[in-house]
Amino acid sequence: MMPDFCTCGAELPPDARFCHKCGKPQREETIPEPVADDGPPAVPSPAATRAPPLPPTFRNPIAVRVGLSAASIAAMLISLPFVNYGSLIWLICAGFGSVYLYKWRTGQLLTVRGGARLGWITGVLSFAILTILHALSLALVGVSGLAAEWRRQLHSMAVQDSNVRGAMQALESPGAMAIMFLLALIFLFIVFSLLCMAGGALGAKIMSKD
Repeated sequence: MMPDFCTCGAELPPDARFCHKCGKPQREETIPEPVADDGPPAVPSPAATRAPPLPPTFRNPIAVRVGLSAASIAAMLISLPFVNYGSLIWLICAGFGSVYLYKWRTGQLLTVRGGARLGWITGVLSFAILTILHALSLALVGVSGLAAEWRRQLHSMAVQDSNVRGAMQALESPGAMAIMFLLALIFLFIVFSLLCMAGGALGAKIMSKD
């Protein structure tokens, strides 16, 4: 191995970093760059990690609870004497109130479509509650008792139409009563759903302007 020499002529020992005679550096030194200390890793804020809000469906527990609350109040008002004359208004108010309660519970402002969907949930729950109540009353008074009550109400309204009287006589059979009851349930389901949807859409529309 050939010896290394400095520019001043001095013979250098192997792997010498400086000349022992003149002090001249014999090779470049690589100085490592300091690593910047950025502190502890950033923790994402709760708002950044929060899941997007669920749409108002039956899979949303808050929407179901809100709809059940509004539906229970509407069913109670519809079941009360004299107060039940405003049934259409109570159903619209139930849809409107469900949107208001949902905004109060979650802080989420629903779109018109979302308000209509929440109103539909409220209408379905209102229909279910009233159906259960009417089924219990039917079980207590029986089919014959319900038919007699309908005839009494028609007589009190002085209904003399022959078609109505013929229909009431047909209701004496259990089969005709079951068909009539099923048709009434379908009609009420449609009415409850549409009115509560209208109230929910109206509530979302009004609250979006606030």
